[in-house]
Amino acid sequence: MASGRKLVIVESPAKAKTIGKYLGRAYRVKATVGHIMDLPEKKLGIDLDKGFEPELVPIPGKEKTIADIKLAAKNSKEVFIATDPDREGEAIAWHVAEQIKPKRGVSNIPVRRVLFHEITKDAVQLAIRQAGDIDDKKVEAQQARRVLDRLVGYKSSPVLWKTVKKGI
Repeated sequence: MASGRKLVIVESPAKAKTIGKYLGRAYRVKATVGHIMDLPEKKLGIDLDKGFEPELVPIPGKEKTIADIKLAAKNSKEVFIATDPDREGEAIAWHVAEQIKPKRGVSNIPVRRVLFHEITKDAVQLAIRQAGDIDDKKVEAQQARRVLDRLVGYKSSPVLWKTVKKGI
């Protein structure tokens, strides 16, 4: 059952504290402390036969953060994802939105994207009022970059280790 409060999700705990002061008691503010999902550490994590589909998994150590955000979202009447206004922030916003979606059924809790370009009381309140949607193009750009980084790094690192220096 959703409470009367609204949830704002940011990346930085310091920003969370400041934004919480600016928005007041009607809002709770949580921080992801950066990315929450990524490709697995110990394998390629990309399906080469299915359009280079990435296998995204929780970053080790972020399970508690994800669970905390899911619970906070479930108990909120509205969710604002206010991660950084760049490609990485957009991907984090999308990962958060995917994690807080209910596994079955339809959620009646709106999830909106907020872009803060400055952290002042007026700018924060205006950004909340102007909330929109996650930019799928930025998410796809980040995902393509991450997949390419992995493919190049995963395939070239062993060659570099043998020919140049171990651990490069």
